[in-house]
Amino acid sequence: MLTVHAQLEVVTGLTRQTPALLVLDEFAGISRVDGAAGVLRTHLQPQYQALGLVFAGSEPSMMRSIFAEQHQPLYAQADLVELGVLAPADVAEVVADGFQATNRRANDLGFHIAAFTGGHPQRSMQVADAAWRSVPRGGVADDTTWAATLEDVRAASANGLERLFSSLAPRERDVLRIIAGGGSPFGAAAEPFGLSPGAAQHARGALLDAGHLHVVGGRLAVVDPVFADWIRLRLPI
Repeated sequence: MLTVHAQLEVVTGLTRQTPALLVLDEFAGISRVDGAAGVLRTHLQPQYQALGLVFAGSEPSMMRSIFAEQHQPLYAQADLVELGVLAPADVAEVVADGFQATNRRANDLGFHIAAFTGGHPQRSMQVADAAWRSVPRGGVADDTTWAATLEDVRAASANGLERLFSSLAPRERDVLRIIAGGGSPFGAAAEPFGLSPGAAQHARGALLDAGHLHVVGGRLAVVDPVFADWIRLRLPI
């Protein structure tokens, strides 16, 4: 904890010289460190005029708890903003511009990326980077580029997704498999798993809270498109 105090002193010391913006990613994890949120508030709150703060996190329920429950040290210290997905046209435009700026041609690669990622910001960046590395300087994306891109992304993500899936409760894994496969955990697709409505409801709530599921157009969907792709390939129904 002494190291944390020292690091925060460095940050606040810098803001006395020039205004700054501090982005704290995966901030929900702070709830698992006793007293950490209080320490952060003690150091950073007095610098509010010179230090902008962005708290980012992928666990919606925990992020709401940190800032919306009165017993929390950071209660009412931030505005809650939910970021949506990127529009397909925007993904395609960014990819095309990035390729062109580095002497490459993307052709329709950006639309392939947008369709696969569903506009998920981090995965769109990851897949776009893999696609860019598949095309040499002066080259043009062709029919083989997308296949090579998918192979690269799947290989790079497989071990981490295997560990993530294994860390979930059995019923949560069942629900993810059903939803990734396009079914409903409350319908006929649940029968082969012996999944009762009560167990499905409990798993659904846990997955929503953890940020693994969200509701799109009135239907449940896996948030991470690469995770959904891994589930479908690794554990087809």
